[in-house]
Amino acid sequence: MKIRRAAAYGVCRSADGSVLLARGSELSAFPGVWSLPGGGVEHGEHPADAVVREFGEETGLLVAVTGVRAVVADVIALPDGPVEHTDRIIYDVTVQDGVLRAEADGTTDLAAWLTPATVAEVPLLPFTAHALGAPSALPAVPDDDEPVRRGTRVQRFGAYGLVTDPAGRVLLARITEGYPGGGQWHLPGGGTDFGETPEQGLLRELDEETSQRGRVDGLLTVGHRYDPAALGPEGIPMDWHVIRVVYRVRVDEPVTASVTEAAGGSTDRASWFTLGEVGELPLTELAQEALAHTG
Repeated sequence: MKIRRAAAYGVCRSADGSVLLARGSELSAFPGVWSLPGGGVEHGEHPADAVVREFGEETGLLVAVTGVRAVVADVIALPDGPVEHTDRIIYDVTVQDGVLRAEADGTTDLAAWLTPATVAEVPLLPFTAHALGAPSALPAVPDDDEPVRRGTRVQRFGAYGLVTDPAGRVLLARITEGYPGGGQWHLPGGGTDFGETPEQGLLRELDEETSQRGRVDGLLTVGHRYDPAALGPEGIPMDWHVIRVVYRVRVDEPVTASVTEAAGGSTDRASWFTLGEVGELPLTELAQEALAHTG
């Protein structure tokens, strides 16, 4: 059995360099293993709101998000059998208010400030160890699957690129009619596969949708779109929630843009545009937001 979910976590440090961590309780998949505070993104919830909510539940502290540190993905074999792929958005946060306390009857049983020396000695979940540069207690296991579905709900994790070439042109892909946003020009990218990192998924989608080979040149933004009345390609209603990570991507040797069969039908055209030409196009909301960063 395969499970996929999206989650948000926060790195919170004190003045002396200690980091706030939460320990897994007997109700968690890995009791006694420490993690950055955080957890699953609820359907329709912005990841930044999720990390604030989860911090409050697990530590009693009200935090403010100050930036996005990283977006990672990992696959872990759970003790009861399923293999779980988690797309994790890691924020930097600061404490605004509250008193540190343990979570009651939850998946964590202790929240504490740990010094760097202590962090190196306790068991950590792999993504937490990677974020803090410490050893991990658990192995990661790679694999392949579909978006998370809960009844008519669909939660999808996607990676997209603001793609440019040495001439300053922008690469866009047009959504096929019949799909949400059909006829509009969108950022290249799409849903990541099971076991795939956001960067790997983006570069695969870039090749499939536009026939370009690019390189990721930094994280631009993290956002989401919640549309409880979206219609799928067959006109079937779905409660749609997509979490979107946008990167800057450079294509050093651009070629004529074309859509390959592997794109799967949701993209019907791809093309390079000057910034002046982009202003005349019908753009998706995500493309408009990303292109605002080109000025």
